[in-house]
Amino acid sequence: MAHFLILLFLTFFSVPVSCQMDEFVYTGFGDPNTNISLNGVAMIYNNGVFQLTNETRRLIGRAFYPSPIHFKNSTYGSVFSFSTCFVFSIHPEYPKLGGHGLAFTIAPSKELKSGLPSQYLGLLNSKDMGNFSNHIFAVEFDTVQDFEFDDINDNHVGIDVNSLTSNKSAAAAYLGDNSAENSLNLKGSKPIVAWIEYDSAMNFVNVTLSPSSSKPRTPLLSFEVDLSPILQESMYVGFSASTGLLASSHYILGWSFKMNGEAKSLELDSLPSVPGLTKKKHTSLIVSLPIVGVVFILTSILIAVLTIRKIKNAEVIEAWELEIVPHRYKYQQLKQATRGFKGSELLGVGGFGRVYKGTLPNPKTEVAVKRISPESKQGIREFMSEISSIGRLRHRNLVQLLGWCRRGGDLLLVYDFMPNGSLDKFLFDEPKCVLSWEQRFKIIKGVASGLLYLHEGYEQIVIHRDVKASNVLLDGEMNGRLGDFGLAKLYDHGSNPGTTRIVGTLGYLAPELSRTGRATTSSDVYAFGTLLLEVACGRRPIENKAGPEDLVLADYVWNKWKEGRILDMVDERMEGDFDHNEVLIVLKLGLICSSNEPLARPSMRHVVSYLEGEAEIQEVVKAPGAGADEGGFEDYLHSYASSSFDKISSHTQLASGDVDRSFASISTSPLTFLHSMGGAS
Repeated sequence: MAHFLILLFLTFFSVPVSCQMDEFVYTGFGDPNTNISLNGVAMIYNNGVFQLTNETRRLIGRAFYPSPIHFKNSTYGSVFSFSTCFVFSIHPEYPKLGGHGLAFTIAPSKELKSGLPSQYLGLLNSKDMGNFSNHIFAVEFDTVQDFEFDDINDNHVGIDVNSLTSNKSAAAAYLGDNSAENSLNLKGSKPIVAWIEYDSAMNFVNVTLSPSSSKPRTPLLSFEVDLSPILQESMYVGFSASTGLLASSHYILGWSFKMNGEAKSLELDSLPSVPGLTKKKHTSLIVSLPIVGVVFILTSILIAVLTIRKIKNAEVIEAWELEIVPHRYKYQQLKQATRGFKGSELLGVGGFGRVYKGTLPNPKTEVAVKRISPESKQGIREFMSEISSIGRLRHRNLVQLLGWCRRGGDLLLVYDFMPNGSLDKFLFDEPKCVLSWEQRFKIIKGVASGLLYLHEGYEQIVIHRDVKASNVLLDGEMNGRLGDFGLAKLYDHGSNPGTTRIVGTLGYLAPELSRTGRATTSSDVYAFGTLLLEVACGRRPIENKAGPEDLVLADYVWNKWKEGRILDMVDERMEGDFDHNEVLIVLKLGLICSSNEPLARPSMRHVVSYLEGEAEIQEVVKAPGAGADEGGFEDYLHSYASSSFDKISSHTQLASGDVDRSFASISTSPLTFLHSMGGAS
C-alpha cells in the first residue's frame, strides 16, 4: 500500500519534481566538464570567462545551456515560473561607442540560423520580425540606438517578444535603498549583475540590474505578459550577441538559472575577471655606458626624423571628431583597400568627388570609398556633423554608411558595396540586361520603404533632396537601396525646414523649389514620382533627342492616359511580360506624385500603402503640371523660367560647385528655355 501511495504521489507531482532539477549554476566556465554549447565566434577563456563576441565587425556569438528546459505543463498549457541571474561585461572598441549588445534569450533552437548580426543581435532578421512563429523571448542589453526598432537610447534594457522592437524598455539603471535611480553604463567595461524573473501566477516579468552582488528591492523593468502562447513545452536558454559597424567584446562571467524558484545569486568576488592584455616581458640588457650613449644619440636622430615625417602625414583628430558615430578608418587602410585609389578601381564620379571600389581585410569585405573633392564648398566640420547624423540611419533599403576617414583636406566616406551598381544602368540606353517587372516593382517598393523611414521613422526628418535612378543602388539580390546623402538635410519633427540653395537634378526638382527654396518631404515625393515613371517606362524624365510633343516624360504619360493608351508607355523591352494592375498603380501614382501642387501629392506613408495594395489609389483627374484650373505640363517648365542654369544638360546634377547659381528672371517659352540649356535640339 505504501509503495502504491509513493507511486501515486510521483505520478501526480512528476512535473514539479522534474522542474526542481532544471537548475544550474556556473561560477565561471573554466572547468573542462563545463556543460555549455557555443556557436558563432563565442569562446571560453582558460580562466573561466566566456566571450560571446570580439571586436570584429558583423559577427554573432551565442552560448546556450545544452539541454532543453521543460517550460510548460503539457496538461494545462501554462508556463512555469523561472528566474535567472548572470554577470556580464561589455568592452567596446571605442569607449563611448558600443556595438551592438547582448540578449538573454529563450528560444526553440540553439542555432537560430536565420538570425543576423548588427541590430538583430543574432536572434532574428528583417523578414521574421514580429512573427508569432518565432517563439522568442529575450531581454536585450542594447548599446546602439536603432530607430528602426524605436530604441529609446544607446544604453537601455528591453523586454522583447518575437521582435526586437521592445515591448517595454528603460535606460540602464538600478534603484538604491532610498529608491533613487542610479544610471548604469552598459558599455563601461565593468561587471553588471542582472536578474530576470517570470511569475507565472501574476504573468509578470521583472528585470533588475546592479553593479554589485546586492540585488535592489525594486526592479528596473516590470512588464505584464503571459508567456504561455510564446514559449513551447521545451526551450533552450542562453545568450546571443552581435557586432555591426561598431564592435564590442561581450563577456559572461557567471550564470545561474532555476525553474519554479529563485536563481542563486552570484558573488562578484567568486567569479573570474575579464582577461586583461598580456604584458610582454622585457629582458634587461647590460651594456657599457659609451655604447648606451651612442645608441641614445642615433635613436634620438631616428626618432626626430620619423616624428617629422609622421607629423607631415598625420591624421589629426580634433575633439569634435570623437563624437562622430560611424567607424573611423585609417587613411592607409583605405589607400590599400583601393590599391592606392587606382583608376581601375574607379566606380564613378559624382558632384562631391570620386567613388572607388575597395576590399578590406579581416574579414574580407568589399566596400565603396567616396573620396570627397577638396574643391567642395561645404566645410569639413559641418559636413562631418551631418555625416554623424546620417551615419545613425539604419534601414535595409538605404545604402549603409560604414565609416569615414579624414586626413588634412582629404575626406573619405566608406559605404556598403553594391555589386549591381545603379538602377539607371538597367533602365536607359543599352542595359547589360533587362529588368523584369517583378524586379522593378520590388525595387520601387524598397525605395519607397526607405524614403518613408527617412521622412517618418528616424529621430529627425531627413530630406534626401536627390532621389533619382542613378542614386538607387542594387545589391546582390537586386534590392533597391537609396544612396548618396551628400545633399540631404535634417530637421526636427514638428519644425519647418528653412530656405536653402536649390540643389538636385533637373527633371526631379519640384516646381515650388524655385519659388520657396524650401526642400520638404513633398519635394522628395515629387522626385519619387519621376522615378516611378522612369522605372515603368524605361525613359529619362527629360529626353534630349525627343520631339517637342514627348519632351517631358510626365507630360507624355499624361497624354497617353487621356487617350486611354497608358500601357503604350510601358518599357517595350519587357515584351509585354508584366502585371497590368501593378503597372497601372505605378503609372497613376507617378502622375499623382508629380503634381504641380505640393498639397496634392501623397505622403510616403500613403505611397507605401498604395504600392502594398493596402489602399486603393485615387483616379488621376488633372495633369501633373497643372495648377488649380489649368491643364498641360508646360506650367512645369514655366515654373523654371525664373532660373538660369548656364546650359546644364537635362540630367546633370546641380550640386557642389553648381548649386550656387544666381536666379534671374528670363522671359522665354519652355522650348526656348530648354534650348538654352542644351536640353533640346
